[in-house]
Amino acid sequence: MRTLGLVGLGIVVILLIALLVGPLFVPVPPLAGTVEAAALVDADSRFVDLPLGSDTLSVHYKEAGDPGRSLVLLHGFGASLFSWREVMAPLAATNQVIAFDRPAFGLTERPLRETWGTVSDWASGVPYSAQAQADLTIALLDERGIDKAVLVGNSAGGAIAMLVALEHPERVEALVLISPAVYNGGANWAARLLLNTPQMQHIGPLIARRIQEWGDDFARSAWHDPERITDAVWQGYLAPLQIQDWDRSLWELTAASRQLGLADRLAELALPVLVITGDDDRIVPTEQSVRLAGALPNAELAVIPACGHVAHEECPQATLESMTAFLNKLQQ
Repeated sequence: MRTLGLVGLGIVVILLIALLVGPLFVPVPPLAGTVEAAALVDADSRFVDLPLGSDTLSVHYKEAGDPGRSLVLLHGFGASLFSWREVMAPLAATNQVIAFDRPAFGLTERPLRETWGTVSDWASGVPYSAQAQADLTIALLDERGIDKAVLVGNSAGGAIAMLVALEHPERVEALVLISPAVYNGGANWAARLLLNTPQMQHIGPLIARRIQEWGDDFARSAWHDPERITDAVWQGYLAPLQIQDWDRSLWELTAASRQLGLADRLAELALPVLVITGDDDRIVPTEQSVRLAGALPNAELAVIPACGHVAHEECPQATLESMTAFLNKLQQ
């Protein structure tokens, strides 16, 4: 019996070693056919080096309109500033509008762990953490000489906009939240510990590459009517997946994810807020946005019919009408 027990213990030890060491031997071939971000710039693309942690980050942004009321647009997960293409020019007719690519997306610099700052920087998730993205938003306002802005955020970008407003209320005039991710999302401490192990750091890029498999279904589920997604829109979505190290940076974003606790701090957001949602949002369910608008002290709600998670893309006219009415009230 004792021999059997020792054999069983030996098997357990072997399995534990396999679990701990095995992932480190999984081959992670380099991505093929990637290009530098510079190969994908548009005529109106701009880049600026913004301070972050003990280093700087090159951020890609676009700006339109005249000085006056300033709007900063924050896109959602898996998107880029391309997602604001339908509303940016109309908003710029009467406002200064800035949209930028959040870290891990678009053409913003994608630094790797071994080249970025210090170990303490990475312990806080720099430059891919929500905190870093909030800091970058303020740094961009400083760079553009903007004292106060209206932050417009979609999905995860809405969560970043709320975090900025909580930490820097003097810099935010109002919020426009399009299907914001508030009640769900973010890794707990145990998940973060696992995601940052050497084993997961090694195979993480392989996991991130699966977005090429499920990304199509995810994008289609974000629209009420995915048949309205044109080939040009698909190409705009896919373009950032041509950039060097997009898989590694996407994994770093995942590893830096944490629960922000925004739902527990809603009473602190007394500034004017417009919550916009589609009546067929399957990513952040419509009822969550309705719940959020009811919980905020000074919020309005716009539910757009026959529309999904990305109202600014699928239903731009209705989105613009709601935003314009809201912004006009701020002037009264």
